[in-house]
Amino acid sequence: MAPGGRPRARPLRGALPPHPIHPRLRTRHDARARPQPREDEDRRERSQRSASPMTPRHGAPERTVVIGGGISGLATAALLARSGRDVTLLEKNDELGGRASLLERDGFRFDLGPSWFLMPEVFDHFFRLMGTSSAEQLDLVRLEPGYRVYSEGHTEPIDIAATRAENVALFESIERGSGARLERYLDSAGEVYELAKRRFLYTTFESLTPLLAADVIRELPRFVKLFGTDLDSAAGAVVSDDRLRQILGYPAVFLGSSPYTTPSMYHLMSHLDLEDGVYYPRGGFARVIEAIADLAREAGVRIETGASVRRIRTEAARRRRARATGVEWTDTAGDPHVEEASVVVSAADLHHTETKLLPPALRTYPQSYWDRKTPGPGAVLLSLGVRGELPELLHHTLFFTKDWRSNFDAIGGPSPYVPDPASLYVCKPSATDAVAPEGHENLFVLVPIPADPSLGGGSSDTIRAAGDRAIAQIADWADIPDLAERITVRHDVGPADFVESINAWRGTMLGPAHTLAQSALFRAGNASKRVDGLVYAGGSTIPGIGLPMCLISAELVVKRLNGDTSTEALPVPLQTGHE
Repeated sequence: MAPGGRPRARPLRGALPPHPIHPRLRTRHDARARPQPREDEDRRERSQRSASPMTPRHGAPERTVVIGGGISGLATAALLARSGRDVTLLEKNDELGGRASLLERDGFRFDLGPSWFLMPEVFDHFFRLMGTSSAEQLDLVRLEPGYRVYSEGHTEPIDIAATRAENVALFESIERGSGARLERYLDSAGEVYELAKRRFLYTTFESLTPLLAADVIRELPRFVKLFGTDLDSAAGAVVSDDRLRQILGYPAVFLGSSPYTTPSMYHLMSHLDLEDGVYYPRGGFARVIEAIADLAREAGVRIETGASVRRIRTEAARRRRARATGVEWTDTAGDPHVEEASVVVSAADLHHTETKLLPPALRTYPQSYWDRKTPGPGAVLLSLGVRGELPELLHHTLFFTKDWRSNFDAIGGPSPYVPDPASLYVCKPSATDAVAPEGHENLFVLVPIPADPSLGGGSSDTIRAAGDRAIAQIADWADIPDLAERITVRHDVGPADFVESINAWRGTMLGPAHTLAQSALFRAGNASKRVDGLVYAGGSTIPGIGLPMCLISAELVVKRLNGDTSTEALPVPLQTGHE
């Protein structure tokens, strides 16, 4: 039994694949609709007007439903349960993880989503909010070198080191004078990163007054310049060598964007990989999901998998607004259920939440909003089991084409198409972890393509052909001529799979791109403007894309429900509902 006498959800299994990558496994569901007497509803309504919704009243914690069992949903559920709420999490797939899913096949363990572990302090802050730490929950390895870069037209790769000093020396060895300029660039990146954490990442933007702090006002001229310049131009002011310029510009891809459209404010990302270093959690990113899910259960969260939410329930409230009262969902057998709650948190794709789970009159972000927005790229994802060693590849290896701008135009331009050759990414976690049978390597290949579900899923000819070209390109550029014939396991994923498995808007692998108009306070907010008690978490909303941002988005839900408009991270550990 879970704390509080709830039925304990089944343990997280080893594989975390989203449907339809693996067939569904039947799940037993004990939850049923639990009607409440009218006086309970009246008391709930009075308490919403008079007290913080995070405060347990009369020993009866308010009931909250979280939609989505990816990292955002799990982290949000964990924090809310620790704060004293009665939390139920509903995940449509049979396994948890969302984009951070796992495939196990023939002795290989393939992460099917995130593979770069950056901003370790954000993970540690979340764990400390939960009364533990990264050191207790994860076995982190700092990668040395951090990653390798192959550039079209150059036979020798560039290895990015684990420390700032080594990388400054590396740049200087390639382009004379660039070392000193990189020092200044990284100084600026570090300063902007710290200011972003202090003022912009941990705020809901519900009130802009806290942003009028002295440090923000002092830096306004710098921010005007950073927002008015793209990342590629900023990189070009530091280096003239195309390879080094790409190394400084590629972090835009982490933001689902292009260095030509990403504001140079995001040069702060270079502080992460060139100075802070790149890490890897042993056990893969499935281990991160498992750790957070375990903490959620320990805090009392009831987790239901195979639970597809069909509708967010609402009723009329004051001033022509509606109020969330729970959700309707169906299990794998198609049986309907109702989960009543005074607060609904959707950590599902925001486009899906707004356009599928709410009626038109209650949509803050209707389809017309999305028609004006820019998605991050789609992707071809290849999971490859390869016989023999591959010393030509590091844990992280990037392949950059010479005509980079055309590559990005192909993915996100007015007439998108699948680029060939493509700038692509290869992860070899078997360099660091036991994720492949002895004598084999584990490869994860990501080829950015347009966010277009019509390109198909992993079984489509278009996706398979793009995967074939990527394998041939890796073999040619890294000088592994027999790579294709050494592949013993292959699994392909395309944009249509992202739509089917996680309801991804337009099949994007990440979410809305971090363009100027889709960053910070210009990004979709984390609360409905038409439904009281409906809030949002995940990469579609603030602060944005990436696992660290998704963890922060969970904390922003706590802040939103508490009416906390501060810009700093919450103090640790999080105060529980019993303190």
